[in-house]
Amino acid sequence: MLKSIPLPETPAGIADRVVAAGVDEVGRGPLAGPVVAAAVVLDRDRPIEGIADSKVLSGKRREALAEEIRRGACAWALGRAEVEEIDRLNILRASLLAMHRAVVGLAVRPDVAYVDGNLAPALPCATVTVVGGDARLAAIGAASILAKVERDAEMRALADEYGDYGFERHKGYATAAHLDALERWGPTPVHRRSFAPVRTCLRALEGDAACEDQLELGWHRPAGVTARP
Repeated sequence: MLKSIPLPETPAGIADRVVAAGVDEVGRGPLAGPVVAAAVVLDRDRPIEGIADSKVLSGKRREALAEEIRRGACAWALGRAEVEEIDRLNILRASLLAMHRAVVGLAVRPDVAYVDGNLAPALPCATVTVVGGDARLAAIGAASILAKVERDAEMRALADEYGDYGFERHKGYATAAHLDALERWGPTPVHRRSFAPVRTCLRALEGDAACEDQLELGWHRPAGVTARP
């Protein structure tokens, strides 16, 4: 079981009154879909057994724990950054924005937010970064579970809309099957155009379109002229 959130340098008797949130995001690496973040304030008097880093849990176990967290936490909230924001801001800033939105969406204002990783968003409370926090602190682990369950559900819904891409399987990550679908069908509106594989695909498609336009206009390369490599 993961540890409860420590409150270093907090005088005895005050620690029990400090409202601490765990914060994590999911979806920084995929080529498609949003970044989803969660913030969770756990009830110290009602610990939830089995919370762990969402990446090491089975899908069925994550779903069950997510329901327990939603029922038993003092407060929880989700935040997100859309594909357009990821492309405009870059993935790091978009991830921080999603985490900020999750924290400010909490029904209670935390005194401190424990954020997974080594960078924290600007928040209206104290922040502590915890590298590997989703495997170390229960509240961050809970946040990782809620964020992943939410994002996975969204990617399954996108699979219904874009059936050729297999989003329900790879959740937007750059698997061989996903890259093959990108090459075959081109990017969808939910693909991140700022990510290199998607950008490369777009350039290739633009090149193919230019060739088609030239052929339609009757353009042909003169005999003896070769294209530059």
